[in-house]
Amino acid sequence: MNHLRFRSDFETNIFVNHTLISITTSHPLATLTMMREEKRNALSPELIAELKSAFSELERDEDIRVVILKGQGNTFSAGADLSYLQQISENGPEENLADSRSLRDLLWQIYTFPKFTIAQVHGAALAGGCGLATVCDVIFAANDSEFGYTETAIGFIPALVSVFLVRKIGEQHARELLLSARRISAEEAYSLGLAHYVVPCGSLEAAVGEYALNVARNSASAIALTKSLLAAQHGMSLEAGLEYAASMNALARATEDTKKGIAKFLKKP
Repeated sequence: MNHLRFRSDFETNIFVNHTLISITTSHPLATLTMMREEKRNALSPELIAELKSAFSELERDEDIRVVILKGQGNTFSAGADLSYLQQISENGPEENLADSRSLRDLLWQIYTFPKFTIAQVHGAALAGGCGLATVCDVIFAANDSEFGYTETAIGFIPALVSVFLVRKIGEQHARELLLSARRISAEEAYSLGLAHYVVPCGSLEAAVGEYALNVARNSASAIALTKSLLAAQHGMSLEAGLEYAASMNALARATEDTKKGIAKFLKKP
């Protein structure tokens, strides 16, 4: 796989009240990096808030087609940090519900994000950190990475991520992973359908960059509509799903991207 070279004059860093993340753009790509290396990029209420803000910023940037999510240092994200866990244990019911809804909103925001998302996983992706990777469209995993929904090991439950994981790999495999809390290798994550690609650690960034550029050539409106279609269809009856798909198909045909794509196709020799 060829190493990519991005033009430096296109590279910018966006810092809008962010201290725990960085956003680097190299249009049409954006890389969102969790910057808590000393905490193994563990989740906290502040990091969750900054991630939500960052995804909102990137959604408004019309030049961005693909967002890559990764962690600083040797870990993608090790779940909740110790101070966060202590706070959870001391919260009352209303505080815990508000906190749970905040994480719920982030997972839903990433899952339904209208642009293509890639989790670039290296090292550990555990508990809530594994949840972040799960809701991205594609997971690229370094061959030394590990995944785990480890909540039940400390008396917690993987409630929010369970909704997405069952969709992604089916109840049979999701049930085993969520109940056992065991950690799995990148290769096993691939065999279960959780990770899409496993590459050598030293090739991870280049592999993600090349894949992201290929995806970025696709129609932005078609990506957004397809993601909306997939998010809404789950749980519909076959008849309702087909009717919804027909209405989305009609909507897509009216977009400028479709009209331009058809015109370009018809001009081919």
